Amino acid sequence: QVQLAESGGGSVQAGGSLTLSCATTRYTTSRYCMGWFRQAPGKKREGVAAIDSAGSTNYADSAKGRFTISKDNAKNTLYLQMNSLKPEDTAMYYCAASCVGGLWEAVMRANFGYWGQGTQVTVSS
Repeated sequence: QVQLAESGGGSVQAGGSLTLSCATTRYTTSRYCMGWFRQAPGKKREGVAAIDSAGSTNYADSAKGRFTISKDNAKNTLYLQMNSLKPEDTAMYYCAASCVGGLWEAVMRANFGYWGQGTQVTVSS
């Protein structure tokens, strides 16, 4: 069973940085395409980034150039480094596994098979 536990969220000022971590069960990061999606109150779920088992990545346009997804298979951990944060990045961020439709489709549709409880990111102006 896939288990995902996010951490690292918090409150920052615009322009700041945060790194989200996602602890997973053994072999999850090496076997699954994984990613991050976010959801703000009253808004649709939005895919942020994904990384497949080979390390190829895909980013939503809103994340390109500012966010970096990575993983450490030895630690069974997924990361999302977020720089130059904007108030519009404020949302609950979810770690996810099993990219439905593949790397590109999963980000475009924010469609994953498993996800965690989420960690809140709040960016103030």
